[in-house]
Amino acid sequence: MRAVVLVEGESDRVALLTLAARTGRDLAAEGIDVVAMGGITNTRSFASRYGPHGLDLPLAGLYDAPDEAIVERALAAAGLGDAVGARGLPGAGFHQCCMDLEDELIRALGVAAVEAVIEDAGETRSLRLLERMPAQRGWTREALLHRFLGVRSGRKARYAKLLVEALEPGRVPAPLAATLDSL
Repeated sequence: MRAVVLVEGESDRVALLTLAARTGRDLAAEGIDVVAMGGITNTRSFASRYGPHGLDLPLAGLYDAPDEAIVERALAAAGLGDAVGARGLPGAGFHQCCMDLEDELIRALGVAAVEAVIEDAGETRSLRLLERMPAQRGWTREALLHRFLGVRSGRKARYAKLLVEALEPGRVPAPLAATLDSL
């Protein structure tokens, strides 16, 4: 292993691997492992394992904006505080999604394109059922799509791949592109 990318969950991992493949990169062949941590609160443990107090590998990462303080504290506790303090999280290879990965992909593709991906995946009926539920009435289409992606186990990872594959060149969300570019 030459470097490690720490991500919160499997959907982030799938999105980065899919994007890398679309751009002609084989991260495994490059010695880069994308590690789903099973939750942002595990950052300290994984950064300690792979970073300066462990295997001493270069680290990068992708995280959600609401979790920035957690990531900063975890990296500092894992021995990366000086790097983060001097260069900030982006300078240290850690890139922030505005809200989360799904939000980034919905904004990059647009509502119509996301709904087309859902249709192609054969799940339009499930989306229609969700939009008719009383709790979702009055929600924006973006909020409804976001909820749809996260409501069923495994759906986030499945759609991470499908949505990244549907991205037009030049429409890749900045945090995804920056994470790959930092490697």
